[in-house]
Amino acid sequence: MQIVEKWKPSLYILFLLILLTTACSSNSTPEAEPSEPVVETPGPAEELTEEPEAEPEPELAYAAPLTGIRSAEPVDERPLAVMINNAPAARPQSGLSQADHIYEVLAEGGITRLIAIFQSGGAAETLGPIRSIRPYLIELGESYGGILAHAGGSPAAYSILQNEGKPYLDEISNGGPYYFRSSDRKAPHNLYSSVDQLREGAENRGYSLENNAPVYSYLEQGAEVSGEAVRSFDIYYLNDSYTVSYEYDSTRQQYLRSVNGTEDLDANDGTRLAASNIVVLSTSHRVLDDVGRLALDLSSGGEAMLFQQGQLIRAEWMKSSGDIIRFYKDEKELPLVPGKSFFSIVPDTPALEEHIKLH
Repeated sequence: MQIVEKWKPSLYILFLLILLTTACSSNSTPEAEPSEPVVETPGPAEELTEEPEAEPEPELAYAAPLTGIRSAEPVDERPLAVMINNAPAARPQSGLSQADHIYEVLAEGGITRLIAIFQSGGAAETLGPIRSIRPYLIELGESYGGILAHAGGSPAAYSILQNEGKPYLDEISNGGPYYFRSSDRKAPHNLYSSVDQLREGAENRGYSLENNAPVYSYLEQGAEVSGEAVRSFDIYYLNDSYTVSYEYDSTRQQYLRSVNGTEDLDANDGTRLAASNIVVLSTSHRVLDDVGRLALDLSSGGEAMLFQQGQLIRAEWMKSSGDIIRFYKDEKELPLVPGKSFFSIVPDTPALEEHIKLH
């Protein structure tokens, strides 16, 4: 009993240690085993998608002969040269925004006439009003290898058309079914047709549809011309009712046309007439008779002003037999900016610069 009493404190302490160890063991958590890394999977709205590759631009292998504008298909229609009435009562005209080239040339009495050359544009849209033809208008239209479309003509013009076998569609003599008159204007300012109708007429008349249009040289994409800066200018003819103005639009890179201070619009859709190239050239004009009919020299060459990209280039014009009028500086042909072109032919007396006011 003495021994037990002697160890009683020691046993008591040992008992406490055992209790404490047991309590600690029961409260401890086992060490977590390593787990596999978790990869989050995006939901439907978070799914990653690859950007589709952009479709390559189609290769534009062809350039239109009269505009230089590139296309996937060749432009190989035979050109049409259409005589357009430009009297104040005939404005605004229809279909001119579809023409590749437009010439403005004096006729008798100080009025001007337009020759619209169609190859790459125009279809069923109304075109006109259409008026009569003159020998020098035949020459200009024929330089494009074009089929001539008109209503009437001077005796000299009829002699050339009939005796030299020219391809022409005259509303009066051989092409009436391919023209129509509008009721909203008085004659002779109400005669119209369309590119489609005229092509149908040419085919039915048995004219060749083969394209022999000449080709201009054109500036490369992004190329810039060098000249004197001219943002706008006016062209004066013999009659005050035929003052033409052009203003360069750098956004469109075109010259916007006005006549007598009014925007020149296509009556079909309200499109304002505009072109990438404006050329003013001078040549000899000779009065032939008491009616005031004219003869123009279209072969000797002369002065020209070429307006491109808001720049004026002073040049010369030349024309070889069977070719279009071309433009040269320092004996090198000047390329055109791709797009439509307008040509104004004025008398060489007074001098060319007398017909133009630069702004």
